[in-house]
Amino acid sequence: MIDLTAIDRRILHALEQDARQSNVALAEKVGLSPSACLRRVQALEARDVIRGYRAVLDESTRGIGFVAYMSVGLSSHTKAAQEAFERAMKAAPEVRECHNITGVVEYLLRVEVADLPTYKAFHTDKLGALPQVSKITTFVVMGSPKDERA
Repeated sequence: MIDLTAIDRRILHALEQDARQSNVALAEKVGLSPSACLRRVQALEARDVIRGYRAVLDESTRGIGFVAYMSVGLSSHTKAAQEAFERAMKAAPEVRECHNITGVVEYLLRVEVADLPTYKAFHTDKLGALPQVSKITTFVVMGSPKDERA
């Protein structure tokens, strides 16, 4: 566990709210001089506390009209089977998130595609064709009243 000061935590909270704010605005919010604030941010980046910055995009402007979470069970629980499945998911542009989880299945995916026919093609032709896959359950996203992913 990385030891974070109260100021570090304030910086991280402020960046979670708006990572595009200027260093001057950030410094003012956390009560530091701009140079001291910049040094703190750079140190947090160097220690991989801050691993990157992202833009939150409107899915509809990218042609995404269908979002689903999928639980995936594997037929084999070997390291080789997991690695092969993970390689396939990394190569699939439809898969925006892939999490190895505990429970009755091994993986949880977030899939974003244009529409239901495109989803069906991914489900059947890509995911369903993998020899490691034994079980697929789909949860269609109908709305997202809270989404803090960035």
